[in-house]
Amino acid sequence: MSNQDVSPPRSVDSNLFITVSGPPGCGATTLSEGLAEALDCGFVSGGEVFRDIAEERDMTLTQLVAEASGSSDIDRELDRRLQTIAEKWGASNKAFILESRLAGWLAGNRADIRIWVDAPEEIRVERTADREEMEAEMRVREVIEKKRYEDYYDIDLSDRSIYDLSVNTARWSTENTLDIILRAIEMYDPMDDEGAVPTPPLDVEEGADE
Repeated sequence: MSNQDVSPPRSVDSNLFITVSGPPGCGATTLSEGLAEALDCGFVSGGEVFRDIAEERDMTLTQLVAEASGSSDIDRELDRRLQTIAEKWGASNKAFILESRLAGWLAGNRADIRIWVDAPEEIRVERTADREEMEAEMRVREVIEKKRYEDYYDIDLSDRSIYDLSVNTARWSTENTLDIILRAIEMYDPMDDEGAVPTPPLDVEEGADE
């Protein structure tokens, strides 16, 4: 293959703070990595922060998930760390990508663009079939599920109204999904922006175990 056949990496000039959310196997992490490379900016994922907490406690992911299942402390610690990251980058006026199931809610009105990605369940299961520690990975995400959000923060995860973009990643290739999002970022003009859906701040400090 000649050099002319190789497309150059996509590069976009932007200072937007972007959140990416979706269920396991939806492609959120892959998309976020691509966005961070194209925007030449920082990127933090909820899974990465969860692993940090496990390492700090000298626990495996499976052990930490098991402990989190019986207590709200670990869940809230994860949310506190992600919210702190969102506060920092939301005030920085620099491009940044925050990826987690709750990223759009935790970042709230600090985020410039909130993205939801998804795919049919059978596709997501197939995508995660050969993932290392798949069960633990899936359980990590299960901890951050619909009932948890409702119980802790009165959030309905089926409400997609806070997201500015929603993409079914099963309909396009990884590269084309990234291109769709980058096109939207390139075309964003604050002068044309009539307003995002307001998001109430989450109190991640409140709520010890009942």
